[in-house]
Amino acid sequence: MSITLVQNASRNLTDVLRDVFLYDDKRTALVIYDLDSPLSILLTEAYRIALPKGIFINFHHTETKVIMAQIEALKSGDFVALVQSKSFRLSAFRIRIELFKKKIKVAEHPHLGRMHRQDEVKHYVNALAYDKAYYHHMGHTLKNIMHDASGAVVHSAEEKLIYRGGFEDPKINIGDYREMNNIGGQFPIGEVFTESKDLRSLNGKTKICAFGDIHYKVNIPAHPITIIIENGQLVKTENTTAAFEAVLNMIKEEEDVVWVRELGLGLNRAFSKNNYVSDMGTFERMCGLHLSLGAKHGIYAKEGMKRNSGKFHIDVMIDTTSFEIDNRVVFNGEQWVV
Repeated sequence: MSITLVQNASRNLTDVLRDVFLYDDKRTALVIYDLDSPLSILLTEAYRIALPKGIFINFHHTETKVIMAQIEALKSGDFVALVQSKSFRLSAFRIRIELFKKKIKVAEHPHLGRMHRQDEVKHYVNALAYDKAYYHHMGHTLKNIMHDASGAVVHSAEEKLIYRGGFEDPKINIGDYREMNNIGGQFPIGEVFTESKDLRSLNGKTKICAFGDIHYKVNIPAHPITIIIENGQLVKTENTTAAFEAVLNMIKEEEDVVWVRELGLGLNRAFSKNNYVSDMGTFERMCGLHLSLGAKHGIYAKEGMKRNSGKFHIDVMIDTTSFEIDNRVVFNGEQWVV
């Protein structure tokens, strides 16, 4: 394990604890971890440096009743980190949900075992860096612009994807929890997301440079794939791959059609087309734009679509040239320009 990487991770986590969670050592800090992947080992060591007074529990070497007792002893405002190579389960006890009920602050690091290459471990550590001024400015500015927008155009080389009719109330994932019921969530962070008020108002073409495969791992095709969207549904592809067609067939088998739902504005500058990790739930924070395929969305309900009523929510990353909202360019040259 690289000492430099551990040091970088501990420094980034220290900033997150201070600037995101407003943590001080007067509060209890509990870290539940495993040592089943390079990243879980690295993050556990980094948290030991960042939280010298913390309580550390190896999930696989500790009885459930002991873990539960530690959780029950926590008080509102305490902090918990979940460092997981897969995803921790305590029978029917959903750890993060129950912690939020107790007003505990939570940093969740799931599916670390999907990311084992040396370069992606480095990308993950870099993505934990928290530039408060950047995230607060970009997050709130883009949220406000999207909230008032009547339309937008995504440019991908010569292709255009056109939004008309406005957007749902945008949500932010930027480490600012002042107006939220719960403090914390999955890390790394950096995203603003919304979707069309009328899903059928989305039309056009765009190119994608990455997608979540049938195992929810990031697939980088040798060349961008063009997707054609009519009335909010993906109806055709060009320059496609067998792996991407397998995703579309998987969705169609359950949902008949492929709806295009979320429009995600990724803010995390540590991730790009060249700097990627294998876990799509992490990589979707990539600086740029992404869409979700499938009827499922946990935030927005549509007529005939209750929250989480669909089965699939598959992220695809757009090979974005520029993005304009109501004729104002807000993304250009692989960076946000607001």
